[in-house]
Amino acid sequence: MIRLLQARLTSLAPTRPAPPSPARTPQPARPVNGQGPSDAGPVPEPGPGRGLRTRLRDWAELLRVSALFTVPGDALAGAAAAGLRPHRGTAYAAGASLCLYEAGMALNDWADRDEDALDRPHRPIPSGRISPRAALGAAGILTVAGLTLAARAGRPALAVASALTATVWAYDLRLKHTPAAPATMAAARALDLLLGATATMSAPGTTSSGRTDAKERPTASASTPASATASTPASATASTPASATASASASASPTASIAASALALAAHTYAVTAVSRHETQGGSTVTPLAALGATTTLGLLLGRAGAAPGPLQAVTAASYARTAAVPYLHAALNPSPPLTQRAVGGGIRALIPLQAALAARSGANGTALALLGLVPAARTLARKVSPT
Repeated sequence: MIRLLQARLTSLAPTRPAPPSPARTPQPARPVNGQGPSDAGPVPEPGPGRGLRTRLRDWAELLRVSALFTVPGDALAGAAAAGLRPHRGTAYAAGASLCLYEAGMALNDWADRDEDALDRPHRPIPSGRISPRAALGAAGILTVAGLTLAARAGRPALAVASALTATVWAYDLRLKHTPAAPATMAAARALDLLLGATATMSAPGTTSSGRTDAKERPTASASTPASATASTPASATASTPASATASASASASPTASIAASALALAAHTYAVTAVSRHETQGGSTVTPLAALGATTTLGLLLGRAGAAPGPLQAVTAASYARTAAVPYLHAALNPSPPLTQRAVGGGIRALIPLQAALAARSGANGTALALLGLVPAARTLARKVSPT
């Protein structure tokens, strides 16, 4: 009876409301593929709303402006190998080289946009910061500008620049992912040095020893009276073939010097390109070791006596070997993608002391010192914009 009464009283008692549950903080959406907002990085704003400085930074990354310091030295080394002082034609060649080099950079990223979307999604095109159409348009404009500057240096320079343009476009569009890629890039660097030599020799100028070219050298008929010509001894006439032979050998020596410098530049570029084929995946030990051997051999050859033996030649050769060899050694010991990319960057930066060594070997010490002055600027800019 008591239990029934208690149950009756409980059913008649007012029910107390349940305490309110604490407010729940909204949780972020589940990350996709294991990447949250902090992993994905900042999303770029649409093109029209972005600042000018940001867009310039994007283009600097696309064009790899930190590698620009490695380009003018090709033309200067070519002029030094030809035995000539740089002049206006050399400047036109250097400007053409810069334009064609940057055209190749823009075209490279345009051609590799699908591959970079997987391996390098942070690059300007796959990240959406620069459109593929803009990159391709920049490549075309820079190519036209480079050929125009080469034409100002003369028809021979334009012919070499046209061959260089065809090599660059063939590499980016067809040959980059083939076994012919290293040889193609090596040919491009050799042609770039040849462009500087050709542009310097095409225009009238003075050589490093102060001799004028053939157009400014007076002829025998204009400077020698007829009576003197008639009274020339037979011994002088007999010695004319020997003089002509000596002159021919002197004119052939610049060709050999240009070919040797172009071959050295091509060998280094071949090694760097071979290593760069593994920079996204890594895993190759043989290639960095081969590049290390090529760099060491080339450095020893450049340190030997040339046209003007001296301490500057040894210093530039040692600087070249150290800049390229140390990153190659690290990549050979640990062929990971970061160390392989660092080896490629070191090989690119080593082009500057290599060009300085080639200039010093040809006797152009002033050119060599000027090129060495670019090394600190290239190293500083490489910390902000990657050359690879």
